Amino acid sequence: MKILVATDAWHPQVNGVVRTLGHVAREARALDADVEFLSPQGFWTLPMPGYPEIRLALTGPGDIERRLDRTRADAVHIATEGPIGHAVRRVCIKRGMPFTTSFHTRFPDYIASRLPMPERWTTDVAWAWLRRFHAPAAAVLAATPTLATELGERGFTPVKLWPRGVDAKLFRPRDTFKHLGSVVGLPRPIFLTVGRLAVEKNVEAFLKLDLPGTKLVVGDGPARSALERRYPEAVFAGAQQGEALAEFYAAADVFVFPSLTDTFGLVLLEALASGVPVACFPAAAPRDVIGDAPVGALHEDLRRACLAALDCDRGACRDFAERLTWQNSAQTFLRHVTESAQAWRDKKRRKLAA
Repeated sequence: MKILVATDAWHPQVNGVVRTLGHVAREARALDADVEFLSPQGFWTLPMPGYPEIRLALTGPGDIERRLDRTRADAVHIATEGPIGHAVRRVCIKRGMPFTTSFHTRFPDYIASRLPMPERWTTDVAWAWLRRFHAPAAAVLAATPTLATELGERGFTPVKLWPRGVDAKLFRPRDTFKHLGSVVGLPRPIFLTVGRLAVEKNVEAFLKLDLPGTKLVVGDGPARSALERRYPEAVFAGAQQGEALAEFYAAADVFVFPSLTDTFGLVLLEALASGVPVACFPAAAPRDVIGDAPVGALHEDLRRACLAALDCDRGACRDFAERLTWQNSAQTFLRHVTESAQAWRDKKRRKLAA
C-alpha cells in the first residue's frame, strides 16, 4: 500500500506537523505501507510573510499531476492548507480522486492574535475559508476528541479521530546528561517550556510568572529576541533536537505549556515520557491529552498550576506516556485514510448506478 502525503510543512522546519508525519511514515513501514511525501522540496519557494523560515512552494498543476502519476498512490492525504495542499486538492478534484485531510493548526486563532481587526471578523472569515478547503475531503482527521467535536459543530464532515504518540525510547528519565553543561546546575526547581517562540504560543504568560528556581526556554522563533530583552532572568537555550532536546526535558522539574491554541501539543507527551509533570491552562488540548490523570496540573492561574505540578509523581508521568505509541497512531492514520477513500469510491459508484 502506498500513501501520498501532501504537506507544506517539512524539513528543516521543526514543528508538530513535521514530527508527526515523520514518525507515522517510519511506523508505517512496519505495517507494510509506504508513505511518500509531496513537500516544498524540489520546487521554487518563497519565504512566508512573518515566518521567513517557512518556505512556500511555487507549484503548477502540471508539476503536481506528474508527481501523482509517478507515485501511483493508493490513497492521497493532504496535511496542510498551504500552496502544496491547495495544488494537490485542485488536481484530485479535477480527476475525481478521493483524498483525506487533517486539521493541525488553528489558523483563525493565530490570525486573530496578529491582525488589528475585530476578532469575529478574522475568525469568521478564516473558519469559512478552512471549511471550504476541507469540504471535498473523504474525511477530516483531528488529533483530539474536543477538536473533532468542534470541527463537527463548525460544519466539517466527516471528522475522524487521529491521536498522536511519543518516542518513549528517546524521551525518557535520565540520570546523566552529555549535552547540557551548566544547565543541570541551574537553581531548582527548573520550569521548562519547549516550542516555537511566537505570539500565538503565549510564551510570555509563562515568562512573566513569579516562580522559584529557573525558567528555561527551549526553542526559537520571531519573538525570541524581544522575549530575551524583556525577561533577562530566564535562560534561553535555542532550538534543540534529538538527544540534546531529550536531555533538556529530563533535566526539568516541571514542563510548562502556556499555549491556548494548539490542537494537540506533542511536547506534552515528550515531557511526560521523560518523567516530567506538566502545568497548563485548562485549554482544549491539555484537557484532552491529560484528562484527569495525576500527571500534571491545569488551572486558570498558571503559577498555581506550576507549583502544584511539583508534587506530581514522575513515575506516573512516564507510565501514562508509555501507553501512547506512534505505532498505534500510524495504524489509525492508515485505517482512516484507506477506508475513507474506499467509502468515497463506493458512494460515487452507487450514485452512478442510481
